[in-house]
Parts: sequence; structure tokens; C-alpha cells
Amino acid sequence: MNITSSIIDSLDFIFFGFAIAAVASYIILAIISAFETVNYMKKNSFVNYTEILSSSISPSISIIAPAYNESLNIVENVRSLLSNHYVNYDVIIVNDGSKDDSLEKLIAAYDLVKVDYLINNQLQTKPLRQGVFKSTNPAFEKLIVVDKENGGKADALNFGLNISTNKYVACIDVDCLLLEDSLQKMIKPFLESTDEKVIAAGGVIRIANSCKIKDGKLLDINLPKSSIVKAQILEYLRAFLLGRMAWSKLNGLLVISGAFGLFDKKIALEVGGYDTKTVGEDMEIIVRMRRHMEEKKVKYRVAYIPDPLCWTEAPDSHKIFISQRNRWTLRNNRNIKKT
Repeated sequence: MNITSSIIDSLDFIFFGFAIAAVASYIILAIISAFETVNYMKKNSFVNYTEILSSSISPSISIIAPAYNESLNIVENVRSLLSNHYVNYDVIIVNDGSKDDSLEKLIAAYDLVKVDYLINNQLQTKPLRQGVFKSTNPAFEKLIVVDKENGGKADALNFGLNISTNKYVACIDVDCLLLEDSLQKMIKPFLESTDEKVIAAGGVIRIANSCKIKDGKLLDINLPKSSIVKAQILEYLRAFLLGRMAWSKLNGLLVISGAFGLFDKKIALEVGGYDTKTVGEDMEIIVRMRRHMEEKKVKYRVAYIPDPLCWTEAPDSHKIFISQRNRWTLRNNRNIKKT
């Protein structure tokens, strides 16, 4: 009996120690994040990047947005992506074998016609279905629409990497709302770093539930009435501002949100693009890119900025929420095993 009591007491002490360590780690990360956020705000308060980054000599970026059965909002979502204030960019919509009328709506809305387009097949993907489309309207000259057989999000992103001709790629969920100055802010870490190579960058993802959105633009920010959505807002603030900001400072960031992230395309191609056999392609590619740079013995970092860049819808029901978190947990466990 005494032995059993001793074991229980020892376990209680160990669990208590783990709890204290966990709380202490969060406090340390919060302090680091606070200092880093203040430094970021000071550094950017007197610099006008708008004129520089809106010039024709700014780094070229391709926004890659996979789409599957997004007929309901596809036209508005594409309009949002085309409304960016950045100059040197294009938008690649990869229609990943949609079974609805997404492609037909895009063709009608943006005056698309099928064109012959050079595709550099560096990454193996599912083949084209109807082909590549460009607009006959000069107002939509930045838009490229690809119609391919279904292969999943990772496969669609790899096709976007193959077809892109720009130096950087911004991978985004097509149903996300991108702010007009997002690319200008996201490209800054790549330009500012001199002693180490920035291989990827991410920013704050905000929840758009109950916000007023019209014509692909965010007009009014409202607090959702649903308690489960409010809880997710708090969670996003903790994870992005108190977690990822600090890990970026420590150069230990392993995740760039799949909702919106900017990557050095050359490095992404060198590691083989996105893994089509994992449910967490956004985390998995960052891990491989970091390992690639470590093996090459090149100084690098994965950057993070605290500006809100992208708005997305969060699950508003317990069923969808549980399904999402199960997928995230499975993703993290698989990627940990791989490393």
C-alpha cells in the first residue's frame, strides 16, 4: 500500500512539473512575442513600402488557389484575389476536377478562352482535363485558370508550381479573403533579410464569420454571436500572435498556415513540392524545406509578420469543428513521425 501511494505521489509530482513547465513555456513565448511585435510596429511605422512594392520591378509573385466544387462563391473569390494592390503578380486558379459548374462560371465571368500554355512538369501531377484558360479582357490579364483532373489540394498546388513563372508563390485557399495590401506586407521579410535567406513567410489569419463582405472586399468587422466561433477567435489570436510570432523570432517556426503563405518557389521545387500522401501538406513542406536548408548548410529562416493578411470562415457547428480538429491532429502526428 505504501509503495502504491509512493508511486501515485511521484506521478502527481511529475504531472504537476509538466503542467508548470507548459505554463512557463507559454509565458516565455508570450513575452518574446510581445517584444517582437512592438519591434515590428516600430520598424514599420516610418517606412513607406507602398510606393516601392507597387513598382514594376518588385519581386514577381504567383497566387495559387486550388478550387474544388466552389461554384457558389468562385467568381467573387477570384475577384478578391485580383483586387490586390501589388503590381507584379498573377493569379493561378487550379480547378481540381470540380463536378459542379465552377469552370463554366469562371469562363462566363472573366471572358476566358483556352490557350496553349507552356507547363514545366517538374512535379508529377494529375493531367489536364479541359486545359489552360486566359481572359480576352485586358482587365483580367493577371488571371490564369487551369482545369485538371482531381488529385487533391496538394496535387493542385504542385500543378500551380509547375505552371508558375514567378520567383515566389503565395498558396491560398480559394475561399479565403485576401486583403488588398497582403502581398506588399508578405514580401517584406524576403527583401529585408541580408544575412540569411528567407524561404517562407506567413501572417495572421483572422476569422470572417459575421463580417460584412461585398464584391470580394471586407467592409465591416463584426463579432460573431456563436460561442464556438468566439472561442476560435481567441484561439487564433493565441496561436498566431503569442505562438508563431515567438517561434519565428527563435527561428523554430514549423508551420505556415495553408490558408495563406508565401514561399520561395525554387526551394519548394527542390524539395519536391507538396506531398500528396499527407493530410497536412502545409506543415510537411515547411519541415522538408527547413531540412533541405540545414543539409545545404545555408543560413535561413521562416518569417512571420503580425499584420492581418487573410480572412477565412471558421467552423460554426460542433460537428464540423470536431472533424477539422481530428484532421489537424492526424496531420501533426503523421508529420512528427516523418521527422
